[in-house]
Amino acid sequence: MWLYLFGFVVHVVFFISVFDIYFRTPIIHGMEPQSSPLPPSAKRLVLFVADGLRADSFYNYTNGITMAPYLRSVIVHNGTWGVSHTHVPTESRPGHVAILAGLYEDPSAIARGWRENPVHFDHVFNQSTYAWAWGSPDIVPMFAAGEHSGHITTETYTAEEEDFASADSSTLDTWVFDKLDNLLDRAATDKQLHEQLHSDRVILFLHLLGLDINGHAHKPHSR
Repeated sequence: MWLYLFGFVVHVVFFISVFDIYFRTPIIHGMEPQSSPLPPSAKRLVLFVADGLRADSFYNYTNGITMAPYLRSVIVHNGTWGVSHTHVPTESRPGHVAILAGLYEDPSAIARGWRENPVHFDHVFNQSTYAWAWGSPDIVPMFAAGEHSGHITTETYTAEEEDFASADSSTLDTWVFDKLDNLLDRAATDKQLHEQLHSDRVILFLHLLGLDINGHAHKPHSR
C-alpha cells in the first residue's frame, strides 16, 4: 500500500515539475526599454515570413534538384543565413514571437489560443520609426500594440478567407503583395507617405500564410 502511495506521489511531483520548469514566463518585468546607440546596418528592414516553409525544403534534393532554387541560390551565393528555434507547440504565433521579439512565447498565451498578448513584451515594431504589416488576422494584430501612436500600420484579410478547403491559398500571399504595391504607388504622389518610407528604422512585414494553408490542405509535397 505504501509503495503504491509513494509511486503516486512521485508521479504527481514529476507532473507538476513539468509546469514549474517549462511553463514559466521568459519575460522579465520592470526593466527600462533599451535602444542600441550604434547606427543600424540599413535604413529599413523588409521581412518576408513564409509561414509553413519547412527548413528541409532547402536541404533535401530530388535528383539533385532543390524545390526552392532561387532562395537556395541566395543562401549559397549572396546572403547570410542562420537557423533560429522556438519552443513547442509548433504554432505560427510562438514562431513569430521568436523572430520579432527574440524570446520564447509566454506559456500563458496558450490559454488564449495564441490569439492575444496576455503578457506585454517588447518587439522590433516598437523600436521602429514607422512599420507596415500585412497578413493573417491571427498574426499581424498581436504586434500592433503601438498602432494607436500612428507609427505602426496593419492590414489583414478576414478569417473566412483562410479557407483550408481552397484549391490554392496562394491568393492570400498575392493579397499581401498587392497591398505592398499599393503602398509604394501611393508614396509616389503622397509626400508625407514618401517621407515616412524614406525615414530611418522603417519596417515592412509581409506575412505569407498561403504556403502553410496549402501544406495543411494538400500536404507538403504537393505542387
